[in-house]
Amino acid sequence: MSRGGRVVASPADPVCTPLTGRWGAAWFVCLGASSRDVCNPGSLCPQQRAPGKVLFDAVCNHLNLVEGDYFGLEFPDHRKIVVWLDLLKPIVKQIRRPKHVLVKFVVKFFPPDHTQLQEELTRYLFALQVKQDLAQGRLTCNDTSAALLISHIVQSEIGDFDEALDREHLAKNKYVPQQDALEDKIVEFHHSHIGQTPAESDFQLLEVARRLEMYGIRLHPAKDREGTKINLAVANTGILVFQGFTKINAFNWAKVRKLSFKRKRFLIKLRPDVNSSYQDTLEFLMAGRDFCKSFWKICVEHHAFFRLFEEPKPKPKPVLFSRGSSFRFSGRTQKQVLDYVKEGGHKKVQFERKHSKIHSTRSLVSQPTAPNSEVPKQSPQSASLTFGEGTESPSAQSCQQAKETKVCTLESGPRQSPALSKSPPGSKAADGTTAAAPPEEEDEEEGGKDGIRPSNPQPPQPSTGSLTGSPHLSELSINSQGGAAPANVTLSPNLSPDNKQASPLISPLLNDQACPRTDDEEEGRRKRFPTDKAYYIAKEVSTTERTYLKDLEVIASWFQSTVSKEDSMPEALKSLIFPNFEPLHKFHTNFLKEIEQRLALWEGRSNAHIRGDYQRIGDVMLKNIQGMKHLAAHLWKHSEALEALETSIKGSRRLEHFCRDFELQKVCYLPLNTFLLRPLHRLMHYKQVLERLCKHHPPNHADFRDCRAALAEITEMVAQLHGTMIKMENFQKLHELKKDLIGIDNLVIPGREFIRLGSLSKLSGKGLQQRMFFLFNDVLLYTSRGLTASNQFKVHGQLPLYGMTIEESEEEWGVPHCLTLRGQRQSIIVAASSRSEMEKWLEDIQMAIDLAEKSNGPTPELLASSPPDNKSPDEATAADQESEDDLSASRTSLERQAPHRGNTMVHVCWHRSTSVSMVDFSIAVENQLSGNLLRKFKNSNGWQKLWVVFTNFCLFFYKSHQDSHPLASLPLLGYSLTIPSESENIHKDYVFKLHFKSHVYYFRAESEYTFERWMEVIRSATSSASRAHSLSHKESHLY
Repeated sequence: MSRGGRVVASPADPVCTPLTGRWGAAWFVCLGASSRDVCNPGSLCPQQRAPGKVLFDAVCNHLNLVEGDYFGLEFPDHRKIVVWLDLLKPIVKQIRRPKHVLVKFVVKFFPPDHTQLQEELTRYLFALQVKQDLAQGRLTCNDTSAALLISHIVQSEIGDFDEALDREHLAKNKYVPQQDALEDKIVEFHHSHIGQTPAESDFQLLEVARRLEMYGIRLHPAKDREGTKINLAVANTGILVFQGFTKINAFNWAKVRKLSFKRKRFLIKLRPDVNSSYQDTLEFLMAGRDFCKSFWKICVEHHAFFRLFEEPKPKPKPVLFSRGSSFRFSGRTQKQVLDYVKEGGHKKVQFERKHSKIHSTRSLVSQPTAPNSEVPKQSPQSASLTFGEGTESPSAQSCQQAKETKVCTLESGPRQSPALSKSPPGSKAADGTTAAAPPEEEDEEEGGKDGIRPSNPQPPQPSTGSLTGSPHLSELSINSQGGAAPANVTLSPNLSPDNKQASPLISPLLNDQACPRTDDEEEGRRKRFPTDKAYYIAKEVSTTERTYLKDLEVIASWFQSTVSKEDSMPEALKSLIFPNFEPLHKFHTNFLKEIEQRLALWEGRSNAHIRGDYQRIGDVMLKNIQGMKHLAAHLWKHSEALEALETSIKGSRRLEHFCRDFELQKVCYLPLNTFLLRPLHRLMHYKQVLERLCKHHPPNHADFRDCRAALAEITEMVAQLHGTMIKMENFQKLHELKKDLIGIDNLVIPGREFIRLGSLSKLSGKGLQQRMFFLFNDVLLYTSRGLTASNQFKVHGQLPLYGMTIEESEEEWGVPHCLTLRGQRQSIIVAASSRSEMEKWLEDIQMAIDLAEKSNGPTPELLASSPPDNKSPDEATAADQESEDDLSASRTSLERQAPHRGNTMVHVCWHRSTSVSMVDFSIAVENQLSGNLLRKFKNSNGWQKLWVVFTNFCLFFYKSHQDSHPLASLPLLGYSLTIPSESENIHKDYVFKLHFKSHVYYFRAESEYTFERWMEVIRSATSSASRAHSLSHKESHLY
């Protein structure tokens, strides 16, 4: 609407900005434009023959948008086909009737990971785009995902949870069709977001949205050769084929040799692949030539932006006549954008996200609304905005409630919103194979060129989607759930910002893996964030509590749900396990929320407007530890549940197979029986944290009294359960080892204790052969590993420790690190991989012999199917030539074994030629840790943010703490832990290095305290302990 020469956006109209020039005027709609702000008509006024790039740059400058390359201007051409503005062609040749054209500024390129977006303004605009797509039905998803997305939008608009306010706001604002049915879920999810800032809500919104199958997808109707109606789309990974809203095929850029079109036929020429059933050239029929050419251009631009190092150079102009299209991608590629932001080539512009607090009655489905009018602050010299009556400048607006805005919508045909049953894995960067040059066009009359110009394909950006390719890094799973975190999971408030950014999304823990943050930003972050060591100790409680809650869910939710679907478990066992986990899960869910709220107050992030001394955690710990005493009866039942489960498994083949199948699920990242002991382990963690707090605080500190009282309470509980925990840990370990062994039936007997397992070389007639040894307090077993489906170890012999002697024998046999074990009926010669390994085995075996001598006599035979050897060392060498093929003959055990995971600790020790003792397992129980780390590979340039869990001698990597299962794991046995040297050019604080042979990883912590904690716990996994240490350890540390 025009008033007195000014353009004012009325409440019922889209926010429009006039683009005037001698060629006419077009209406311009921008994501995030304010309903009260209008542009100076002269500020976006390209010349008559100006190329599209001039207009696009003017828009980005108007928004102070650094990462504008992800966006584009789209408009309907004279044939009513929605096309992107060509940056190289003159505007007058593209917008032929400007008075009737609506130009829209929208997201064009959706990166595989939203953490690659470095600027908070860019993430905000992406969040607006998701909000629009959700409202218009383009971003289809199931009800749970939709509710979670809306809950983050509500958090960004009105702040922390208030049920009455939530329901009032949802009644006035419609984010999706049929929203009323989701209202209860939205409110439930919103309750878990307390403390999240608007910027964090944007980040979490994108985290959920990127996993949805339709994220960033624009469908183009087509037909295949059989005439079946389909939809084509293009993404960062390649070309996608949909049937309705379901993806049925995908063609990765690495597989595409050439893209072309002829009239209304769109052609994809694939690279030869003997394993593929597809034809060399695929053909799709579109509505017309113009539709076909438009989609072809979009494909060319996506290929260039995501795959190339730099902008492709223009073709030389032909002398006589042209053949094919001269269209090419214009602008920076994604790699150039990442490098530009990383190198700090842009001027820092402050951008602050605030809650909207405006409760609009307008419907998003028909006219979406944005949370607020948030444009970066700029100097008066560069400002190009004028304002309507009664409005203030952006600087003034940042000090008051943000004005309500209306967001432009992307034109699309009518769509439905069917629920997707599952969402696929998040998009990943294309693999590193050689990519084709920008695909060429075939004109109607002329055939396209077959030759492909050599190009510099952009290597894939580091991604947490897949971590394969390194044999030492065990890939466990890829999270393909595009949806919601459980309602009881508190989404984490992230780390704080620097002093120039108002959002914590610039912190190293949320920084893009390809773009390390600058030293200035890091210094600003440190000045802004709490520096007290007590804060980081409290934060450790929060991060480890998240992991503990996930572990409880494995039993209380995942395992219980699986059990309810099958009649495999006795009712008595069900009533013993699940009723004792559900109260714990409920209690610790509330405990975690209290910790998160306290940390939000401590950091000053909460909008609760409460004043008080909240920079402490002892009172929260004391309150909840006292509450745990009422759950002591449930804790006592866990040892009973573990014994009952193992007894039932032994007596029921069906239950045994059922539990083994559950262990193969991605969510069960540890042995099932380990999760039953997690509540007992967690008590020890609380005790350690409180010990550190009491040591840190002086006696006159306000938090010291509460911390000391909480420590006394938890120490009492730990002392009561001390004996039970030691007994159950040994019981659990014996049953876990039993699953890795073939040919043994009575491994778990009363009085037997596990001491050490590891790889040693056994001297036989063929020389030194690798064998796996298992040391108990009464017997030593040796096994070999076969190439079987079960990945188990076959027991070849046993040496009772009663009457055994051990001696070093390097000189006698000429083998380094050699030991001779002489039993009453058999003797063997073994060699360790190093001097330190030999000393550990020598010490532990000697102690085990002493224990056996004090027992009541020889142990019963362990082997179920083969008698012990009765040969001298010389006689044994000829007969003791076990072949790996021997395992194929041992069918009695193999036939009843289901496929077994090959990444257990036994297999790690086998491959790394090392050993681990029971005391190592006990120390590992105490030294569990969780939190965000930045990871960098040896030859990569950027840092990758991951949620990392250390447990069971292993680092488990997650994309975020909300994920239900890890992306991959890194067993640490055998790795060396050091600090990077100057020659490695890391030049960052709080970085430690893990390396094994040629494999090198760098990890970066957020603070000195977290750095020291990670060093401490990882060192416990990379340096094994001896049995002597075990005894002193158990005496000095009460479980």
